[in-house]
Amino acid sequence: MKNIPINSLFKRLTLVLFISLMLAPSSFAEDGYRMWLRYDKVNDNELRQSYKDQLQHLVLETSSETMSATKSELKMGLGGLLDRPIEVCSGINSDGALVAGTPSNSQIISSLELEDALKEVGPEGFLIRRMDHSGNKLTVIAANEDIGVLYGAFHLLRELQTEQSIESIDVKSAPRVRHRTVNHWDNLDRLVERGYAGLSLWEWGTLPDYKHPRYTDYARFNASLGINGTAINNVNANPEILTDQFLEKVAVLADIFRPYGIQVYLSVFFDSPVVLGGLDTADPLDPEVQEFWNEITDKVYSYIPDFGGYLVKADSEGQPGPHGYGRDHADGANVLARALEPHGGLVIWRAFVYDPEQEDRFREAYDEFLPLDGRFMDNVTVQVKNGPIDFQPREPFSPLFGALPNTNTILELQITQEYFGFNFHLAYKGTYYEEVLRDDTRVKGEGTTVGRIIAGEVFDYEHTGMAGVINPGTDRNWTGHPFVQSSWYAYGRMAWDYTLGAEELAEEWIRMTFSNDEKVIEPMKEIMMESKEAGVNYRSPLGLTHLYAQGHHYGPAPWTADLPRADWTAVYYHQATEWGIGYDRTETGSNAVEQFHPEVAAVFGDLNKIPDDYLLWFHHVPWDHPMNSGRILWDELVHKYYKGVETVRWMQETWDSLEGLIDQERFEHVKALLSIQERDAVRWRNSCVLYFQSFSGMPIPEEYEQPEHDLQHYIELENIIHVPDPWYN
Repeated sequence: MKNIPINSLFKRLTLVLFISLMLAPSSFAEDGYRMWLRYDKVNDNELRQSYKDQLQHLVLETSSETMSATKSELKMGLGGLLDRPIEVCSGINSDGALVAGTPSNSQIISSLELEDALKEVGPEGFLIRRMDHSGNKLTVIAANEDIGVLYGAFHLLRELQTEQSIESIDVKSAPRVRHRTVNHWDNLDRLVERGYAGLSLWEWGTLPDYKHPRYTDYARFNASLGINGTAINNVNANPEILTDQFLEKVAVLADIFRPYGIQVYLSVFFDSPVVLGGLDTADPLDPEVQEFWNEITDKVYSYIPDFGGYLVKADSEGQPGPHGYGRDHADGANVLARALEPHGGLVIWRAFVYDPEQEDRFREAYDEFLPLDGRFMDNVTVQVKNGPIDFQPREPFSPLFGALPNTNTILELQITQEYFGFNFHLAYKGTYYEEVLRDDTRVKGEGTTVGRIIAGEVFDYEHTGMAGVINPGTDRNWTGHPFVQSSWYAYGRMAWDYTLGAEELAEEWIRMTFSNDEKVIEPMKEIMMESKEAGVNYRSPLGLTHLYAQGHHYGPAPWTADLPRADWTAVYYHQATEWGIGYDRTETGSNAVEQFHPEVAAVFGDLNKIPDDYLLWFHHVPWDHPMNSGRILWDELVHKYYKGVETVRWMQETWDSLEGLIDQERFEHVKALLSIQERDAVRWRNSCVLYFQSFSGMPIPEEYEQPEHDLQHYIELENIIHVPDPWYN
C-alpha cells in the first residue's frame, strides 16, 4: 500500500465523511417533530412543475400578526413543497400569482366580486379559487377575516402535500361549530395526568422570559386543523393558576397563540374563593363569593384581553362543587358566567359527574343535568363526554345529547390513549369519533345525529363546539406513539366539519405525514381503520367495559373488587356469575335505557334488536345466549378476544411490508411498539377469557391457542407488569 501522509489521509477521510453525510438522509429528518406539516418536496416532478407554474409568487399584505403568520407559513410550505424560494410581491406581474387576503387588506381581493360567496363562509371560513384578473390567471385565498386567510393557507398547503390537482380548485369552507378546543390535563408541576409523551409543554420555570419555539409550532399544528381554543391546565385544577405569578406566564402563551386564532381557557378550582380569597365559603349564591369571581375575572382579562373563559370540573372524583353548599350545577356555573359576561367569556361546565350513592353510574349525568335544562346562562355550555361512563373503548352515546334543548351542549372526546394502551398501542381513534358523531339520537326524528346536535342544527344553541383531551409533551414527536398524532389530526378536522369521514382523514394524514405512495397509503390505512376495533376486541368486546387495572388504567383486571367505591371496580360493570354476564339497564334493572329517546330505547332494551356491540351494556344474559353470528355468548366472547389478538398480528405483518417504503426510524419505532402491543393483547385476552371462564365453566374451543398460564398467573401480573401514569406516582 502506498504511504499517504497523515494530513492528506485526514483530508480524504474528511471528504468521504462529508460526502456520505450529504448523501445520507439526516438522522433527525423523520423524528416526528413536524407531525403533518412536513412540507417536503413534492416527489411527482410533473405535478410539482404544475404547482410551480400556478404558484409563481405570493401577493399578501402583512397588515396584522395573523397575516404575518400566514405569509410565514406559505413561504415555508411552498418553499419546501416546490423546492424553491417563494418571492413575495406587492402586485401581480404575471400569470401564477397566489393572492391571499380579505377585502379590507387586499385591493385585489376587494376587486374580485367575491362578496356574496364570502357572506356564506362567515368570520372564520375561506374561499380558494382559480380566477382571472386583468388577463392574468390567479390562485386566490379569500376570507372575511385574517384568521380565515390563515385557515385557507393551511388548506391549500394540504392540497399540495396530498398531491391534489389545483388547476381548477374551487373550495368554500367554513367551520360547522363555533368552539373547537383542545383540553390539556397538565399540572403546574409539569406532570401530565393521562399524558404519555413526557412532561408538560409549558415550561413554567422559564416563562415568561423564555418563549420556547415549541409553543409556536404547537399553535401552528392546531391552527392547521382549525382549532381555535386551548384549555392549558388540568381540570383537576390547582387554584394557583389564577395568581399573578402564573397569569403573567399564561399571558405570554396567549400572545404566542393569538396570531393563530387560538384563545386560552383556564381550568379553575371551584373552591378558589376559599383558597385564594380567604373566604369561609365558595357558595355561588354568597355575595362575597360573587364579588371574588368578579374581581379575579377582571384581573385575568387585564393580563389576557381575549381570554376565552373557564373550564370547570365540579362535584366529580373528589373535586369540590356547588353540591357542597347545597346548590346545583346551574348555580355553580352561573356565578362564573356573570363574572365573564361583561368580557364576552364562556363557562365550559363538564357534565362528568357521578354520585357514590347512585345505583347506576350510567344514569348520573343525565339525572343531574336534565332538570337544569334552561337554567344555565347563555354564556355557559355543558361539555358532555361521548359516552355515559368515561371514554371507554366503546360506549353508547350519552343520552344527554338531545336531552338539553335549552342548554348549549358540546361534545368531549379523548385523544390521549388512557384506555387504548397509552403510548404503546396503535389505535387510530378517527373511527371512534365518526361512530359517535353519526350516532342517531332520534330526538327529532331519523337523522338527528350527535354531530348535528352539537353543531346547533337541531336546537338553537348559541355556543356550539367540540373539545378533545390531548396529551402532547416534551417527547420529540409530541405524542409518544407516532400514530396518536393521527387521532389529534382527525379530531381537529372533524371539529371543523363533523361530516368528514375517518377513512378520508386517515389517508390525508398518511399522505402528509408519511408518503403519497399508494404502496404505503393502502396498507397503512388498512392498519389504521382496523386498529380501534382490534383494541375493543382484546379489551372489552360485546359491551363489556371498565375491565382495566385501577390507578394506571393500563393492563387488564376484570377481577377488581372491594375498592372504596363500587363503581371503581370491574365487577360492578360486568356482573359475571355462573348464570351469565352483563349489566341489566332495562326495566328489570337500573332502567338507564329509559334515558334515551323511545326509538333508541326500543333497540337497546330489546334482546332481539340490540347490536352485539352494546349487548352487555344493557343486558345480563346467560352464557348460552344465542348471538347474531350463530354462536352462543361464551363462544362469541372468546371469538372476539382471539380476533383482537389476530388483528394485531395482522397489523404487525402488514407494517413489516412497509420496510424500505418509509423512513427507517419511524418504521423501527412502530415495529417495536406493535410487538409490545401484541404481547399486551395476548395478556388482555388470556386474563379476561380465563377469568370469565371461571364463571361460565365452558371450554376454550380447541381451535384456539390455549393460554400459557393459569388465571392466578395473570392476576399476579397486575402488580408486577404495568406502566403507571406519572400523575399517580
